Amino acid sequence: MPTDASRPAGPPAAPRSLAGLTVLDLTRVLAGPSATQLLGDLGARVIKVERPGAGDDTRSWGPPFVADEAGEPTELSAYFLAANRNKSSIAVDMATPAGAGLIRDLARRADVVVENYKPGDLARRGLGYADLKAVKPDLVWCSITGFGHDGPYADRIGYDFLVQAMGGIMSITGEPEGEPMKVGVGISDLMCGMYAVVGILAALRHRDATGEGQFFEVSLYDTQISWLVNAATNTLVSGKAPRRLGNRHPNIAPYQTYRAADGHLVVAVGNDGQFRRFCETLGLAALAEDPRFARNSGRLANLDALNALVDPVIETAPVSEWVARLNAVSVPSGPVASVPEALENEHTRAREMVIEMPSPAGGAPLRLLGNPLKMRATPVAYDQAPPRLGADRVAVLREVLGLDEAAIAALAKDGAFG
Repeated sequence: MPTDASRPAGPPAAPRSLAGLTVLDLTRVLAGPSATQLLGDLGARVIKVERPGAGDDTRSWGPPFVADEAGEPTELSAYFLAANRNKSSIAVDMATPAGAGLIRDLARRADVVVENYKPGDLARRGLGYADLKAVKPDLVWCSITGFGHDGPYADRIGYDFLVQAMGGIMSITGEPEGEPMKVGVGISDLMCGMYAVVGILAALRHRDATGEGQFFEVSLYDTQISWLVNAATNTLVSGKAPRRLGNRHPNIAPYQTYRAADGHLVVAVGNDGQFRRFCETLGLAALAEDPRFARNSGRLANLDALNALVDPVIETAPVSEWVARLNAVSVPSGPVASVPEALENEHTRAREMVIEMPSPAGGAPLRLLGNPLKMRATPVAYDQAPPRLGADRVAVLREVLGLDEAAIAALAKDGAFG
C-alpha cells in the first residue's frame, strides 16, 4: 500500500481571487451575510462573530431546519444556509471586557470589517470604526444599515419588507387592481449586499494603492431607491407616478405573461423584428403591418387591443409548444417555472447552480445554491458548509490570534464566549 508521500499529487488548487484577505463579519440576517458569503466564495477568510446562545437571528427563522444524525432539528435553518457558506463561526459576548478585547484583537489581524449594527451601537462599546482604526490604520470598514448614518430616519431599524414598502418598489409590484406587493425574496437585502461587496473591493483597491483604509456605508433604503432604475427615471422625466401593471412592462410591449392551454408562459419582445416573428409564429402576420402595432410605442398604447387578438391564439396550445416555436425563431420566451422546477431544470444543473456540501450536523449532504460568478482563472470555491454556532472557536483563536489552550480557557473564564 503506498504511503502518503508516494501517492501522486492531485491537481493544484486553483488560485483564489481574495486569498490572503481576512474579513471580520459582525453581521446577521441577510444583507451583510450575503456580502460576506460572496467574499468567502472568492477566497477570503471570513470570521463570523455571533451572539452566544442565539447566534445569527436567521438561525431560528424556520422551519425548515437541518436535522442531525438522530433526526433532531438543529440551529441550521434553511434561511441561515442561504447566506453563510465559507465562514468560520465564533460566539463572542461583546458586552464583556474580555469579549470586546477579543474583537479588537481580531480586527487588528483583519483587512475588512463588515457590520450591520445601528449607527453608534459599536462605538458605545469601544468597537466603532475610530476605535478599531486605532489598532489597524488601513482597515476597510463597511457599515450596513437600514436607513444610513444621517437623515431623519437614521435611527430607525430597517428590514427588507419595510424598505420595499418605503422605497417604492411595492407600489409598482402586483396586479393593477390588487394590493401593493413585495418581491418574493429579500431583494433589497440582497442588492444591498451586492453594493457592499463592490464598495469593499473598491476600498481594498484604494488601500493597496495608497496604504489608506476607509469607512464607507451602504443602506437598504438607498439601495432600494437606486434599483428603481427606469421606473424612477420614467417618473423623473414625465412627472407621473408609475402604476402597477401586473406582468406587463411600462416601456416595452408585448413583454408579459400569456395563458396557454396548460399554464402560463412569458413572452419578452424587445424590438420590432422580434414582434414580426412573434406574429408570424402565431399565424397573425398582418398584425406586424397594422399601424397600431408596427412600432413599440403603438403597441404600448394599444396593448389591450393587441392582446384581444393574441390571447385566443395562445390559449389553443400548451406552454411547451409555444416556447419551442417562439425560441426557434429567436423570440425570447419561457415557462413560468415553480421554484422546484427551476432548481431541477437541466440548465440549472449544467450551470452548477445547485451544489452539495457535507452537512456539519451529519447525515445527508446539504443542497445549496451555487455562486453565479463563473471565473476562469480564479474560480469560486465551496470549502466550508454553513457552520454550527461557535464551531470554529478554537481554530480561529489558534490560527488567527495564535492563542494556546490556556489563553482560550482564560477568555472563557472571563465570559468572552457568554
